[in-house]
Amino acid sequence: MPFRATTPTAETRTSAVTSNMLPAGTKLQDEFELIGPVGEGGFGIVYLAYDHTLRRNVAIKEYMPSSLASRKDALTVAVKSERYAETFNAGLKSFVNEARLLAQFDHPSLLKVYRFWEANGTAYMVMPYYEGMSLKDMLSKRDDRPDEVWLKDLLTPLLDALEQLHREHCYHRDISPDNILILNDGRLLLLDFGAARRVIGDMTQSLTVVLRPGYAPVEQYDEMPEMKQGPWTDIYALASVLYFAIMGKPPVSSVARLMSDPLQSLRIAAAGSYSDVFLRGIDKALAVLPHERPQSITELRTALGLRTPLQDPPPRPRLARKTVIRLALASAILLIVAVIGGLLLSRAPKTAPTVATATSTASALHAAVKPFSPATMLDQVIDGRDRAHTVTVSAEKPVVRIGQDRLRFSISASKPGYLYVLTLGTNQSDFGLLFPNGIDRDNRIEAEKVLTLPGERWPLKATGPAGTDRFVAIVSDMPRDFSGLRPTPNDIFLTFPLNVGARLYRDYLGTSPLYSGKTVCLTTPCSPSYGATGFSIEEVN
Repeated sequence: MPFRATTPTAETRTSAVTSNMLPAGTKLQDEFELIGPVGEGGFGIVYLAYDHTLRRNVAIKEYMPSSLASRKDALTVAVKSERYAETFNAGLKSFVNEARLLAQFDHPSLLKVYRFWEANGTAYMVMPYYEGMSLKDMLSKRDDRPDEVWLKDLLTPLLDALEQLHREHCYHRDISPDNILILNDGRLLLLDFGAARRVIGDMTQSLTVVLRPGYAPVEQYDEMPEMKQGPWTDIYALASVLYFAIMGKPPVSSVARLMSDPLQSLRIAAAGSYSDVFLRGIDKALAVLPHERPQSITELRTALGLRTPLQDPPPRPRLARKTVIRLALASAILLIVAVIGGLLLSRAPKTAPTVATATSTASALHAAVKPFSPATMLDQVIDGRDRAHTVTVSAEKPVVRIGQDRLRFSISASKPGYLYVLTLGTNQSDFGLLFPNGIDRDNRIEAEKVLTLPGERWPLKATGPAGTDRFVAIVSDMPRDFSGLRPTPNDIFLTFPLNVGARLYRDYLGTSPLYSGKTVCLTTPCSPSYGATGFSIEEVN
């Protein structure tokens, strides 16, 4: 698939042209002018084009199965032989159906199709011109295994995108590191549904052009009544991607695992590098038989120890059953005490003792269920985000060398707002507000515009100790006030005192996360909504 690199140069365009490719300058629909090819596969060609109507660059994909058809003249595509006509037309129909399907979805991690049409004996779809690097290429450039936080950050948008697809009973069926693109702004994109390719493969019995060994589960090789395809099919492929990221190679082909499974469990192969829950979840998703895997994205999240997305502002954390019973009993006892006290001490003022006792009981239970720690506070900020508001971050270097490298990252958001960056140092105690700060106070961010931090006037150098720095980027509809957390100035930044935070958290009964700050209302109605995402940068010696 395309969308791998920057705009092709004239030299690369010339050298890449084949007889099936349309030449630069070709006009389609009187509004799109081809600039040059981006990539060619066995089933289609993608061009960089200029949209004269909207004055922007776009990508145009043309249906061109080279084994079945060729360019008849300057524009027209025709089958090589009549015996290929039925297969070609079935693939064409599937290509158009895929374009129609993608045009209905609007998710930042799914390909967006602006429009599509049939002409010249073939079909076309117009998409944004994406620039970035495949996950496979990115992983190949790393000298170490990605950590669990990095992998979970990778999973979150992909799971959200797949869940949206699966709700419509649509399945990708071709997930692999090649088909996951990390855009220049840090956003992840799921590429190449390849619907036409699968149809042609099915009709020609050519599995080699359809399936990717190591990523395709057994039910894709020969669908039988007892092994239907479904969400679990994509779940196997996604688990294979995680296996590749951890082990540096894909799993053994699923068909080779049917009789005697040689695949070593990740719980053994990667023990100590990741949490047991995370590795168990991947192993479960890699089960050979479909019914033994998680059956939905929700089940997969649970198996991997990931949080399930919340709708609207998050409710209070759910208490364990025993805690709920104790809280109910405590409330009932307090009510009885209050009634008896009112009867026996009718002339006494109705003041603090009963209220204070109730508050202390609730606070104690609150603290018992969710002990204070900076890491927990960051997790709660992420949990409390509005999932309709997407925030993406890309670290310039996920791993930096102490004393040599700078920490830099780029942030973008699907909505405009006010940006705040919380940080937790490698020692798990340096907890504070990185941005805005004493030098850079303008924290407004426009929709889909990339903002790179730290600013030139306040560069951050990796100073150690060795370990992982955690960050949370918040983009809020309204400004947010963190003064209630009693921050103290530290150079140009604000530090959150841990003893103050623990005390505030113990008594905190609000519904929004404590460290998301207090909404400052500039308009009526006032929106408390915010988007957020977590990311990390590892410091090494």
